[in-house]
Amino acid sequence: MKKPVKVLVVDDSALMRKLIPQMIEREGSIHVVGTAMDGAFALEKIPELNPDVITLDLDMPRMDGMETLRKIMRFHPKPVIVVSAHSKDGAMATFKALSFGALDFVTKPLDPTSHMDQIALELITKIKAAAKSQIVKLPEPPQAKPRKTRAASKEAPTKIVGIGISTGGPQALLYVLSQLPPDFPGTILIVQHMPEGFTEMFAKRLDETCAIDVREARSGDLLVRGRALVCPGNKHMKVKRMPLGDVVILNDGEKVNGHRPSADVLLHSVGDEFGDRAIGILMTGMGEDGAEGLGSIKKNGGLTVAQSEESCVVYGMPRAAVERGHAQRVVTLDALANTLQAQCMDKTKAPWPNATAVAVDAGD
Repeated sequence: MKKPVKVLVVDDSALMRKLIPQMIEREGSIHVVGTAMDGAFALEKIPELNPDVITLDLDMPRMDGMETLRKIMRFHPKPVIVVSAHSKDGAMATFKALSFGALDFVTKPLDPTSHMDQIALELITKIKAAAKSQIVKLPEPPQAKPRKTRAASKEAPTKIVGIGISTGGPQALLYVLSQLPPDFPGTILIVQHMPEGFTEMFAKRLDETCAIDVREARSGDLLVRGRALVCPGNKHMKVKRMPLGDVVILNDGEKVNGHRPSADVLLHSVGDEFGDRAIGILMTGMGEDGAEGLGSIKKNGGLTVAQSEESCVVYGMPRAAVERGHAQRVVTLDALANTLQAQCMDKTKAPWPNATAVAVDAGD
């Protein structure tokens, strides 16, 4: 019999310290070994209780969540899931926590007694994934805002790149996209599993750190060179070839694989519309979303890539694609940017320096 996942709940709200254990212990494979009302108490309890996963509130007295997280990562590295306020300030704090090493986050409802079943399912799923995750240390992304040497090109891109990503995604994407030059000749479309309101801030964070143009997608956005578009939370994203320019189309369709946005929806669309000009990539994340969409791109003559297991925080989405034979290449995280540059390179122009793809063939 498997041992239950041991969880420490850290929250200054007495109500949340009662509700969170009630929510997650309905799953028999999870056991709350303790609670703490602030970071100082949490740090005292971690060596004694040795939890597998920690849920962490950020807004706490005495020692707030951010300082607690820094000390956890330094002295007691454990998977941490942030339980965040669903607000602009909460989103800013959440992204800061992810940059400090938090694995994932769940948003608190405005009314703590509402939508409890939905939140319980999300928290249980993420705790179980966190227990199987690995801590991947990435180099620090550039701190200074990159110089945008020119406005985004109006030229049609050489390739359309669809990326599906989930747990561990924000830092992995920041690492990859920050290495691309401003004259990157492809268009990148991103489905990051993230709630509504968080994706806009996430896109702005990427744009501040990357030389390419990054923004939250809107219906009608043109697919042009040197641009990355992040699908808004609670929307699906597709692409459409049009006489006056290829565009993004957003919709409110039903959830696919339990997600809206869904990587499968995007990747199927990219493969169907662009054929051998399509590139599909599945990166770190739990579940199987995107695996069949990757298969569609492969069937239509495009290139399909899965992030390697050792470089994933959670090897779920890429694993599903590899096991089904849909990933033509398996690529480490630190080789993804060069792989993209090499595959999207405009063959009519001189190649970029060091644009060498490093990949492991996963077979056809």
